[in-house]
Amino acid sequence: MRQRLPQRGEALPQRGEALPQRGDVLPQRGAESLPQRGSVPLPQRGAPRPQSDAESLPQPDSEPLAQREAEPLPQGGGQPLPQRGTEPVPQRGVEGLPQGGGQPLPQRGTEPLPQRGGLPLPQRGTEPLPQRAGEGLPQRGAQPLPQRGGDGGLQSADPLPRRTGRTRPAGRHRSPHRLSVASDAPALVIAVPGSAENDTADVAADVAAIAELSCPGVDIRVGYLDGDAFTLADCLRSGTGSTASGQPDGVIVPLLLSPNERADTAVARIAGQSQENLTLGGHLAPHPLVAEALHARLAEAGLVRHARATGLSISAGGQGIVVLSDVGEEAAAAASVAAVLLASRLSVPVLPASLGDPESIANAVVRLGESGAERPVLAPCLIGPEIARGVLEDLSAALGVPCAAPLGAHQAVGQLVAIRYGAALARLSLAG
Repeated sequence: MRQRLPQRGEALPQRGEALPQRGDVLPQRGAESLPQRGSVPLPQRGAPRPQSDAESLPQPDSEPLAQREAEPLPQGGGQPLPQRGTEPVPQRGVEGLPQGGGQPLPQRGTEPLPQRGGLPLPQRGTEPLPQRAGEGLPQRGAQPLPQRGGDGGLQSADPLPRRTGRTRPAGRHRSPHRLSVASDAPALVIAVPGSAENDTADVAADVAAIAELSCPGVDIRVGYLDGDAFTLADCLRSGTGSTASGQPDGVIVPLLLSPNERADTAVARIAGQSQENLTLGGHLAPHPLVAEALHARLAEAGLVRHARATGLSISAGGQGIVVLSDVGEEAAAAASVAAVLLASRLSVPVLPASLGDPESIANAVVRLGESGAERPVLAPCLIGPEIARGVLEDLSAALGVPCAAPLGAHQAVGQLVAIRYGAALARLSLAG
């Protein structure tokens, strides 16, 4: 049976009254008056709250809580935990901790630690350290250092050694033209184009003298490809034959910057007819020393500055250089390399040209003039004996531009001869 809900206008049941149960008769409107608001007093602030009849809650002052010391907590294993203040904590040094293996660790100051090898270490101040070879190190102030006297000698019984020569150790900073060869090294034969009569400036002899400074003790000979005096064939027959077994009797280095068909053919023919064991070295160029020699010859003629350009150079100073090469494609390629290196040294426009193509020389001069060079100059990338006399003078007069002298017996040329001789020896050692 579903209970009837109170209707609008009827009084709601108050707190504390029993709710009507299922089956009871609900009070009818007007039969019994419901308690009105204000008839039952509300509890006042500070008054004790009414307790239930079953059991009242314990008050703070009525019953004390269980204390920590009253009853110990149950412990695992049947043994109680130590309480704070009941038993002292074990202190360090009073009783030793249990050690592994049943042996206690040594205490500080009781006994010395075992030493390696069974020998104690030397203590500071007890005995001196052992010296190497039984001699003590020299002490400061015990013996005066030898002094350099005014007569160039040393005022001491045991003078310091003097530096006898300027020798540079082997390595990447050593000059490549400085060679150290054995006394029985092969001879260095310089093959010079042309004849001895045309070499009026003694270019070959001066180059041989410079090469001798780079490889002292080496037998250096000079032979010309043309003429009847001091020929290459006579030079090869004058060998002493004192080289070691398995090594060639001589190394032929042509006095040419680049391949020359006529000169190279003559060298190969004369070497083939000789009875000696010979090997051929390479040509002198390309190499950075060629650009150094070109710079020196131009500076000697007053055509360029002597010093190299440093930093950024905006103005070319109205200069332009044409590097002249010998006839042939390989000679033109070597001149191109020298032109690039020379341009980096002077910071001026440099163009290569070949003597085998006169039109290329004229075009190079015109291009330099169009680029702003008011006075182009000619720089022959030649040693001298490989070109006929008067060719450079006639070319300079036809173009109306000054021309520097050939490289000739510049120091760089002699160093390049020594470098090619050393490269041939290294090649032979690798082959052997």
